[in-house]
Amino acid sequence: MVEPPAPGQAENVQIESGEATMSTDNNKLLVQRLYDEVLNQQRTGSLVELATQDYAEHDPVPGQGDGLAGLADRVRLLTSAFAPRFEIQDLVAEGDRVVVRWTNTGTHVGEFAGISPTGRSFQIAGIDVYRIESGRLAEHWHVIDELRLLQQIGVIPTFDDAPA
Repeated sequence: MVEPPAPGQAENVQIESGEATMSTDNNKLLVQRLYDEVLNQQRTGSLVELATQDYAEHDPVPGQGDGLAGLADRVRLLTSAFAPRFEIQDLVAEGDRVVVRWTNTGTHVGEFAGISPTGRSFQIAGIDVYRIESGRLAEHWHVIDELRLLQQIGVIPTFDDAPA
């Protein structure tokens, strides 16, 4: 895990083309806080420190609005429907991008996209890409194993259950 700067110690800021940009270590720490504080501990109040007001979600969930408020919507929708626990497997940063490979373990405890809670547990994998701007999350893209999620919560049959 990337450690924050010690009190009184200047953050690691790089100067590129006359603009100050956060270091890749600080960018990784920012994204790690999203998973630890917001997604796992459901502290949506931390989002005002972590994301820009005009945060752009390129893969919104049903019912998600725009901007920072939309990101808070997303977190509430996901955490109330799935009681997720994210574990970061890889955290890679270059320039203004941070890529996270994660696993998500949870239980389908609330309605999501019109699907009533099944009470079934799941474990899926995913990859998120974030663009960082002025030390805050500005954009997000992701790829997740939606098929496996839907199979594990019992919404669609698994290949083992399919007729031959």
